[in-house]
Amino acid sequence: MASIYDFSLPKTDGSELNLADNKGKVMLIVNTATGCGFTPHYEPIEKMYEAYHDQGFEVIDVPCNQFAGQTPGTDEEIHEFCQLKYNTQFEQMKKSDINGENELPLYTYLKSQKGFEGFGKGAKALAMSVMLKKIDKNYKENPDIKWNFTKFVVDRDGNVVARFEPTADMSEVEACVKSLL
Repeated sequence: MASIYDFSLPKTDGSELNLADNKGKVMLIVNTATGCGFTPHYEPIEKMYEAYHDQGFEVIDVPCNQFAGQTPGTDEEIHEFCQLKYNTQFEQMKKSDINGENELPLYTYLKSQKGFEGFGKGAKALAMSVMLKKIDKNYKENPDIKWNFTKFVVDRDGNVVARFEPTADMSEVEACVKSLL
């Protein structure tokens, strides 16, 4: 059976990030967008990176343009936006697909480890459910990533321990990460 450490991701410079290089670290793997209602999640993600990076925490940022075309720029434009607007210090990967026939193999693995469990409660959760029913009436029955800023947390042993939909409170994501450090 595959392990998280068997995967690599394309970096913007053409090289690869081997996840095996992060053995022993806690990872937050997130598909991002620069023009989404959830784009402000970059701020708490960066704060977590600054607070916990020295304790073995890594952010794996995978820009993706598969959701309403909300990441239209080049890799360089995306990077510049994130640095200027959110002062991000973690590295961003090459813009990639996370669903469908061209999805990154890492995302096939992540979705096999933690499927979709719902958007939770509240106005944002309800709005996401209504919108997705129009796009895919069976969205609840498949593990596909539903929208930008879906987050996976991987523990120091390489286990995918949690999946947070974009509607999840970022304090819950941080509490999960903190508990693994």
